[in-house]
Amino acid sequence: MSDSSPVPAAVPVLDVWCELQCPDCHTALDDVRALRARYGHRLEVRLRHFPLEKHKYAFAAAQAAEEALEQGKGWPYVEAVLGRVAELDRKGEPLLVEVARELGLDAEEFDTALVDGRHILIVDADQAEGKAIGVTGTPTYVIGGERLDGGKSQEGLRERIEEIVDRLLAGQEA
Repeated sequence: MSDSSPVPAAVPVLDVWCELQCPDCHTALDDVRALRARYGHRLEVRLRHFPLEKHKYAFAAAQAAEEALEQGKGWPYVEAVLGRVAELDRKGEPLLVEVARELGLDAEEFDTALVDGRHILIVDADQAEGKAIGVTGTPTYVIGGERLDGGKSQEGLRERIEEIVDRLLAGQEA
């Protein structure tokens, strides 16, 4: 059977290499929210994990974010954890389960996921891909083949991302 309807163009993808124990990623959250609000479904924003060794709970937080995604609340969970970076430093993994409970997720399943490591391969794959493309810190953005490092400063990055997205969207319309 053939379908003669036109194939919709793929939307641009913004990969946000992030670490949930990173204060700079918390700061970058406002820009990510603004981009999501401005473009809606015309831009796919993907969280990519890049846990840094200097943060003790970053790897567990990345796994927890994957469990939240599986339970249907990936971004709300990411935003909630990033909003409590200092608390994560103090409380560790129990905070990850606490946030899940607060969002109405299955906290028991979260706890089990952190113990059985079911999401480790996803986190490892993201981290390996990030290293392969030159990610060294967080946040780092990749869109339209361009890598933008936000770890030192967010200054001007949202505007630069908007320029790239607008160019990519204009190219689809042509």
